[in-house]
Amino acid sequence: MAEFPKEYFSNMKTLKSVAVFCGGRLGNHAAFQEAAIALAQALVEQHIRLIYGGGRVGIMGVLADAMLARGGQVIGVIPQFLVDKEIAHEKTELHIVQSMHERKALLYQLADGFILLSGGLGSLDEFFETMTWNALNLHQKPCGILNTQAFYDRLLAFLDHATAAEFIPEANRKKIIAATDATQLLSKMMS
Repeated sequence: MAEFPKEYFSNMKTLKSVAVFCGGRLGNHAAFQEAAIALAQALVEQHIRLIYGGGRVGIMGVLADAMLARGGQVIGVIPQFLVDKEIAHEKTELHIVQSMHERKALLYQLADGFILLSGGLGSLDEFFETMTWNALNLHQKPCGILNTQAFYDRLLAFLDHATAAEFIPEANRKKIIAATDATQLLSKMMS
């Protein structure tokens, strides 16, 4: 059995903060917004701080607003060029960085775990970089997918296919936790 750093187990017992990767758009179904609100509720109930991309638009904005409305702590990390486009959520604690690379590095540094909500290319990029770092043993923080309205069914099927084709080791595939319910996902990530 592989030896894991001690911080792997401490991260698994409690999540003090979770980075959530999600869309800067709302999507075409109210369930995507509802899932963001449900995740915010679950995070606040568990006293988990939200770390996110710092935007006030799309699912990002819904998530941050829902956290703030419930008294949750929200930290946004956003590059200056997006602040200049006036999409920064100014009611959150903002960390303004110079590049997308700096944004991702700070998101990863601040978080004890990672969740992928409904989103597009940027959300996938951020989540899979986190998973790649996990596979390379650069961290052992839990990584989960909140699969709303079967949004990620085909992605999860592809990951199973890539595992069967022996491009993703089974141990790495098992590290990607998925659930359709926010509370259930957090529970799986902490167990």
